[in-house]
Amino acid sequence: MTRWLDDDEQRAWRAFTMASRLLHDRLERDLLAAADMPPTYYELLVLLSEAPERTMRMSELAHWTNSKPSRISHAVGKLEQKGWVRREHFAGDRRGWLAVLTDEGLAALQAAAPPHVASVREHLIDLLTREQLRHLEDISRTLLDHLCAPASRPSDPDRPTG
Repeated sequence: MTRWLDDDEQRAWRAFTMASRLLHDRLERDLLAAADMPPTYYELLVLLSEAPERTMRMSELAHWTNSKPSRISHAVGKLEQKGWVRREHFAGDRRGWLAVLTDEGLAALQAAAPPHVASVREHLIDLLTREQLRHLEDISRTLLDHLCAPASRPSDPDRPTG
């Protein structure tokens, strides 16, 4: 039997979905306008910039971005064309590849970061009180804990049903 949303739940759900969609769209437009960089590329550059020696396995990039390896391979190929990333063989694994952030890629990230952070502040952070930010973090962590938990994956045979 379906547990339909009551009026309060329906309003919360619709406000959340619309707000999150519009926020992501606005941040993407702002990042493209300021740095000619889609959010996926920005995210990959950030991950690489924070990794030891600015290097990560391609499979790790796929994991941390929740993307398919083919999608990451395509994105890294585009970043290679720009000179922002280079691929190297992983010495410990003949099939493994590393993505390495170049100096040019770091410079591109450093140029894109200030307008991106300004956009995040304008459209989210500065609109909320400190208390609302704490609630947003709590809510987000609850969702992440649920969505990242092995039991939430449909292929998990131990997943509770019903």
